Amino acid sequence: MTSEPEQQIGVGTPDAFQRLWTPHRMAYIQGENKPTGPGADDGCPFCSIPAKSDEDGLIVRRGELVYGVLNLYPYNGGHLMVVPYRHVADYTDLTDAETVELAALTKQAMTALRTASGAHGFNIGMNQGSVAGAGIAAHLHQHIVPRWGGDTNFMPVVGHTKVLPQLLADTRKMLAEAWPASSSPSGV
Repeated sequence: MTSEPEQQIGVGTPDAFQRLWTPHRMAYIQGENKPTGPGADDGCPFCSIPAKSDEDGLIVRRGELVYGVLNLYPYNGGHLMVVPYRHVADYTDLTDAETVELAALTKQAMTALRTASGAHGFNIGMNQGSVAGAGIAAHLHQHIVPRWGGDTNFMPVVGHTKVLPQLLADTRKMLAEAWPASSSPSGV
């Protein structure tokens, strides 16, 4: 059974599309909380997040040199980032110890996401520089995006919209509780 498209006042010429309003995305589009420059004191959110409580900063795990935090504008539910505390832009600028801890936290994040949400796979990577797609190019961060079979449905493909089934605070709590204990001294 098909129904007539609902008339939506103020959205232009009526058509067959329904509108899913996502006003919270406007903050991302307009660059809210984006650094004003390349320095750590230029409003870098990755430098200010560690000063917040885990709940307020959406921090899932704190290491000695890096931390794991939920993405405020996730591609999928559970989208995490592993971020060095030190304000550094390029992967080649990490110390050996930072590189090891970044890798260890990435592995732990994958384990936590599999435990908490049954993720089937992952997209893992970092965009180096704004021309490569880094939203905050001045502070290195590695994305860990959980994936499930069939998670690319009509919403992102046709509607360019992701539907996230859980509040970020609830996702943070769930992943923090599922985070594995470290098995090595350098494993955080």
